[in-house]
Amino acid sequence: MTQVSFAQHGMWVTERMGAGSAYHMPIVIRFDGSSAPDPAVLAAACARVVERHPLLGRAVREHDGVPHLVPAARLPSLETGESVEEAVVRPFDLENGPLVRFTLVGDTLVVVAHHLVFDGGSKDVLVADLAAFATGAVPPPLAPLDYAEGQRERVAALLGEARAFWADRWRDPGEVVVPGGALRSRRGGPGRLLEFPLDVPALPGLTRFEVLLAALHALLMSYGNADVVTAVDLSTRTAEAEGHIGPFVNELPVFSSPPADAPFVTFAAALRAELRSLYAYREVPLARVVAGLKPHAALAPVSVSYRRGPLTTGATAGFGEVDWLAFNHAVRGALQLQVLDPAVRTGDDPATGMSASLRYDPGELTDPAGFADDLRAVLAAIAQDPARPLEMLPTRGPVVAWPVPGSSTAEAAPEDGGADVDLDDPLAAEIRAIWEEVLKLAPIEPHDDIFELGGHSLTITQIIARMRKRLGVEVDLDDFFDNPTIAGVLQVIRG
Repeated sequence: MTQVSFAQHGMWVTERMGAGSAYHMPIVIRFDGSSAPDPAVLAAACARVVERHPLLGRAVREHDGVPHLVPAARLPSLETGESVEEAVVRPFDLENGPLVRFTLVGDTLVVVAHHLVFDGGSKDVLVADLAAFATGAVPPPLAPLDYAEGQRERVAALLGEARAFWADRWRDPGEVVVPGGALRSRRGGPGRLLEFPLDVPALPGLTRFEVLLAALHALLMSYGNADVVTAVDLSTRTAEAEGHIGPFVNELPVFSSPPADAPFVTFAAALRAELRSLYAYREVPLARVVAGLKPHAALAPVSVSYRRGPLTTGATAGFGEVDWLAFNHAVRGALQLQVLDPAVRTGDDPATGMSASLRYDPGELTDPAGFADDLRAVLAAIAQDPARPLEMLPTRGPVVAWPVPGSSTAEAAPEDGGADVDLDDPLAAEIRAIWEEVLKLAPIEPHDDIFELGGHSLTITQIIARMRKRLGVEVDLDDFFDNPTIAGVLQVIRG
């Protein structure tokens, strides 16, 4: 058994709390009738891909509260299906696996991998390898990779600096005001889709991602949000991981307080500087450095995922029409903006060519088309005059004064039972012993907060597993995070 990486552990925890198909990562490849590979050839190519990337043939199983990668009960193979949507949303069996499936629906191949073993960059790798094997080519060999072990070593070396970095930056995201309501959700669940082209201008000294992110922050400010936070997906892929498939990603928050009178380019440069300072800690999970951070499918109601598109030459040329942003019929948080920036252009205007996929909770974002139009209008105004003050950008804001009356960005203080706990009580004594054993601290008092003692989601799952095994009691993760003391846990158990 191999212990999972930090990213895998975080997804495993939130998956157990319910995420639907939010962690399903589909690729849809449509062949025309004349060029579709023979099903037997395609099945063999799928098998070769799984052999080349053993992580696809794994499952995730808990041992003493710690999730480990284990061989799946069966290896994935090419199946046939009735519809693309069914192939995408069908649940995965995490404990038995496999965590990828290949489904042929007519002349369409639907590849769906769970985020536990996959990321956006892995799509490029999988399609290139699949196309190579289907056409009789052999990709160059890959060296074995234990990414999780290397990551643990790198993160351990950065923990002290990362805690100091986030100490004066982190604040729990509150609701985000938008026309027609507010975005609050940070859970995973059913979602809807709006796709649209996106023109992001190239500005000196800024990447296109930085321009896009600054435009998004400016738009949210214009709606009446004085303080803005968006979660961003950052690649953690190392040089050793090139060519490998895996979840080489970490989600981190980006905070700003956009000055209304600042020229856009000035604000964007400041946001770029903040991003660059954050990149030094891109592999460090926020839950390891921010005490009491409850697991969420998204760190903030609004999140952004941006990546350069794959090359369309070489092994993948002619291998069907690939939908790189295929919808998983879910959303993490209230609004996810996924953007694909083509890696190769042939004479295109450098400000054009991006594809945007807006996944949203329809109960929270009531006018997705209006949001998309506002973002495009902001980007168009920036292209005309990058020095335009933020307050002069064309949007429908401000829609409401900040803060929203009756709203609060702070979470309610956790309960811990309040009453005194008799540590001579056998159950209380057993729980205390387990806490001290896992946290390697003694004595721990009944009202000591586990997060203030240095605990985090991994130690909590270990404590829950040991209480289940030794005491025959079950405490849900939600209940534990809401009651992070021995007294609180004891009250949950006894109702």
